[in-house]
Amino acid sequence: MPAAKKAVAKKTVAKKTAPVRRGPATEARAFQRGTRQSPYKMRLVIDQIRGKDVNDALALLTFSKKHAAKQITKTLKSAVANAEQAARATGAALDVDSLYIKHAIINEGPKLKRFMPAAQGRATPIHKRTSHVEIVVSEREGR
Repeated sequence: MPAAKKAVAKKTVAKKTAPVRRGPATEARAFQRGTRQSPYKMRLVIDQIRGKDVNDALALLTFSKKHAAKQITKTLKSAVANAEQAARATGAALDVDSLYIKHAIINEGPKLKRFMPAAQGRATPIHKRTSHVEIVVSEREGR
């Protein structure tokens, strides 16, 4: 004879609202690839903002005369927007004023190789350099 099934009472579990996550710091990154600017010239600007608060860095970039500052500003604003989007998706509270530039680097992209006519029928190479911009912003703890 088959054994009788025991009736198991189901436990009722109260649904919890999603708590505000306050574990590891919120971190977001942004890339800009193939920027038509020499990595050397881009690094002159990125070295000035590495480690600074986002608001201070944006102020510094706004008043910079370098062309590279415009490209880096776009990437930095994108990283901040990515941080806001990630915080909204996870339900975490994000204070934009507490963001700082955790990691900022310029890597060399592919070179556009061109040739220019030179004396006596020769051609001299021209290397038009490109850059890859990578910026990571993170939330400072204790603010």
